[in-house]
Amino acid sequence: MRQLVLLGLLVFGWACAAPAAEPPASVTVLVAYHSATGHTERMAQGVVEGARSMPGTRVVLKRVGDVVAEDLFSADAVVVGSPVYWSNMSGDVKKFFDDWQLKFGVFPEFKMRNKVGAAFATGGQVSSGKEVTMLTILAAMLGNQMIVVSGGGAFGASATTEGDSPGIDEKELTSARDLGRRVADVAWMVKRGRP
Repeated sequence: MRQLVLLGLLVFGWACAAPAAEPPASVTVLVAYHSATGHTERMAQGVVEGARSMPGTRVVLKRVGDVVAEDLFSADAVVVGSPVYWSNMSGDVKKFFDDWQLKFGVFPEFKMRNKVGAAFATGGQVSSGKEVTMLTILAAMLGNQMIVVSGGGAFGASATTEGDSPGIDEKELTSARDLGRRVADVAWMVKRGRP
């Protein structure tokens, strides 16, 4: 009986002395975009607002041409925004993805694997190829074995900027904020090891 009590005390003492698993201190969301007119930049700011609404989330906002390898590799999530150019991402955003391999050395180790990714787009007309643009961004992310999410819409957040549109309105900004919040939420889940 004495040995059983001693064993129990040892196990209890070991359990109390074992360090508790530390929760992650923060997640980092990189929001990278190209904007020639300011519309995509405004949507990027909405994504940033949404991501920052999640406690402990650090957000880095950069134009795609200013992103460096350390920005990518230190981020837990990457949200990319583009204006629609002929129903596709802009050349600047395409170059950004090309740089992942050619300049930043993402391959052959798939250094972006299991990071969260998302997309947003702005286009002149209601049906100007925003969905295709977001899908091409998401396809680049999937090719890098990232975990893609949506929010604000089926493929991400989008905004119409010409015709009867007044530019980026509150509904479209809300969609961008929803996307940012969703990305940060999923990044937290991934970092904590929860599905």
